[in-house]
Amino acid sequence: MKERIQKVLGNAGIASRRNIEVMVRDGRIAVNGEVIRTLPILVDIDKDKIEVDGESVRFKTHRRGPRDDEDERIYVLMNKPRGVYTTNVAQGVQKRAIDLLPPNFPRVYPVGRLDAETRGLLLLTNDGELTNRLTHPRYGVAKTYRAVVDGFVEQSTLKELEQGVWIRDKAYGKSAKTSGCHAKIVHREREKTVLDVTLHERQNIQARKILAQLGHKVRDLMRTKMGPLSLDRLQAGEFRPLTPREIRSLREFAMGRREGANAAGKPGRRKPNRAK
Repeated sequence: MKERIQKVLGNAGIASRRNIEVMVRDGRIAVNGEVIRTLPILVDIDKDKIEVDGESVRFKTHRRGPRDDEDERIYVLMNKPRGVYTTNVAQGVQKRAIDLLPPNFPRVYPVGRLDAETRGLLLLTNDGELTNRLTHPRYGVAKTYRAVVDGFVEQSTLKELEQGVWIRDKAYGKSAKTSGCHAKIVHREREKTVLDVTLHERQNIQARKILAQLGHKVRDLMRTKMGPLSLDRLQAGEFRPLTPREIRSLREFAMGRREGANAAGKPGRRKPNRAK
């Protein structure tokens, strides 16, 4: 049975459905040896050979038992260091987040992107549907960042952040106003300010762009929370699997249930692994 390629690759955990559309336009996906840059693309995983960045995608087509989905899904919380890329596509000598995982670790994909210079909370999983829910702009999943910026941030700037900021989107060649966000001053000096900024952004506009637009260049940016997840005590380069409680909370949150966002509680303690 033929299905849209966004759904097929999204369910396989390759990326969110929206990101797969971008990958198609960028010529990164081939079907039966042919690169196709226009949508829609309908494929049959039993008959068609699908490649992403030159690598064949393998699909599980066996009949599943009642617990197979639970056993196959993997969820990893990582504190991504600066200089590490959130892509599974090797680009020369770039170090990727998946390179910090043990050898022969099951294939997982980053949920959303942090630019190389932004560190902090990164979720990796092979759960395509959850990835779509957490990354699609229309869901506006809350993300909190600890930002160190140049200059003395005034209270008037915090009000501007709450009301939304006009940003020019180069990809679409037009300006858009960001959703209002919450910002709190953690520490403030004459030459720099430390802020906690929470975005409910539905346009995938980066925190760096928003703060720079207001005249405060970002010196350091670290994501500390995403939805009900927080970094806890993970150090840079460390990672751990999500606890069953965190997985339940994340799924509830992703499905839009209000209680999911409030039921995360304190994540269970697990001894973290340190990347070598």
